[in-house]
Amino acid sequence: MSLSSPFTSRYLTCEGRELHYTEWGAGHDETVIAWHGLARTGRDMDDIAAHLSQRYRVICPDTLGRGLSQWSPSPKEEYCLAFYARLATSLVNQLGVERFHWLGTSMGGAIGLRVAATSLRGRLRRLVLNDMGPEITRVSSERIRAYAGSPSAFDTVSELETYFRTIYKPYGWLSDAQWRRLTETSVRRLPDGRVTPHYDPAMAKQFEHYPDDYTQWEAWDSLDIPVLCLRGESSDLLSAEVAEQMRQRGPRAVVATIAGCGHAPALNVPEQFALVERFFAA
Repeated sequence: MSLSSPFTSRYLTCEGRELHYTEWGAGHDETVIAWHGLARTGRDMDDIAAHLSQRYRVICPDTLGRGLSQWSPSPKEEYCLAFYARLATSLVNQLGVERFHWLGTSMGGAIGLRVAATSLRGRLRRLVLNDMGPEITRVSSERIRAYAGSPSAFDTVSELETYFRTIYKPYGWLSDAQWRRLTETSVRRLPDGRVTPHYDPAMAKQFEHYPDDYTQWEAWDSLDIPVLCLRGESSDLLSAEVAEQMRQRGPRAVVATIAGCGHAPALNVPEQFALVERFFAA
């Protein structure tokens, strides 16, 4: 899809840390916060943000330590859901957004769940969790630690793209142009001239320092807002059993299974746009 909707690149200081975000559809009254996954950047949301910006103002942040946002000078204390929730709260407050929807992929969904139950309770109207729930599998956390904590480096951007096409194959179908953009918006060059994914490897230590960070059943059971969960058909992070529990307890989520995807659907095709758009507009 062509990105005909313009976006603006902006920066804000939140909790003493500079965060980068893109803003789409700035003239609209209703706002969607669209938050990316663990080792990714806000630019992953370009396609769905462009679509939603026909109706909504869409804010796509880079998390601390990712993309163009500052890297944490206190990684042990700040690379965790509690601090990410503080950053998100500061961001929303500074943007002057009183009520809003939240769309979060993976970690971005976990942050949304955290703030919906705590600091932004009553302000977050509808929550979309893209392949995330109040519990993740052990195998997925070990997989993430293995690849995210020691990111690969390559001589060329083309080699990095090949690597991304391999490790992110579970995202489902992406066009060649989308793979290229995913690569070019999440690459940084090392001092030796090689290229590597654009994040602070220390952020993966979250899984060592905060092993229970992604277990949030208490928060889940406290929610009283509409929740849509998009589960990748072959996800290794959100099990079918947990997704079923999400249907049965707490806010009783609507769960939609996304065929041809694992962790996590790329939110880049019309069928996925429609699921999110219909849910927010309901």
